[in-house]
Amino acid sequence: MKITLLGTGDAPGTPHIGCSCASCTDAKKGTKSQRTRFSVLVQTSKGNVLIDTSPDMREQLLRENISYIDAVIWTHGHYDHYGGFPEFYRVQQHIDVYGAQDTVDYITDKFLFLNPEKHYMDLYKPIELIGLEFSIFEVKHFPEKLPIGVMISDKRNKIVVSGDTEKEIPEKTLEYIKNPDLFIADAIVPQHMDVKKHMNSTQALEIAQRIGAKKTILTHLSHYYGPHDIEAEKLPLGYDGMTFEF
Repeated sequence: MKITLLGTGDAPGTPHIGCSCASCTDAKKGTKSQRTRFSVLVQTSKGNVLIDTSPDMREQLLRENISYIDAVIWTHGHYDHYGGFPEFYRVQQHIDVYGAQDTVDYITDKFLFLNPEKHYMDLYKPIELIGLEFSIFEVKHFPEKLPIGVMISDKRNKIVVSGDTEKEIPEKTLEYIKNPDLFIADAIVPQHMDVKKHMNSTQALEIAQRIGAKKTILTHLSHYYGPHDIEAEKLPLGYDGMTFEF
């Protein structure tokens, strides 16, 4: 099993249009500070699954030399997590999409010309895709009705992708996602900033400790962090193209 962070940025991405902060200036040089919008690729010898379809999906798939996606799992219906879905147009004839019913219906209603095959997932109930178990769990991300995170297992290793979430994650979820080998956590801003709808880096690391994560990587990062190489000396920041193999 291979996990690739296709995009580690927040909704505007980094560099932010019109911004000349230290992070955006560094990103314009093509460094790891450059962040496309959020998406995660899960691969096995049996296929490829996308968690969210970033508005930068075309660029991401070309960069990773991916020509076919077997399934998409959407975490919620915010544009920066589904906006690239039309990039499948005239690329592949069929695409299976998964997630909570409200989310799947909301997104697919916008892209009926793609005629995706819809699959509704129940919370905390695994399904099998590409030889792995995928399950969804509830988080909190106002004003979404049922935002989710995704857990992936190959029966030996357990990977948890938090999805966009506030720190008030339901107790049932915290119990369900305990002891992951890898925790990919939403941490949109650094520890000195307060934020609604998401976690800052301190809150994300507190959740990681609470669930007993063996390894934690922070993602969905804004330009409010400093340049990547400086911040990564003290925080486990992800970057576009970062991979993990199990």
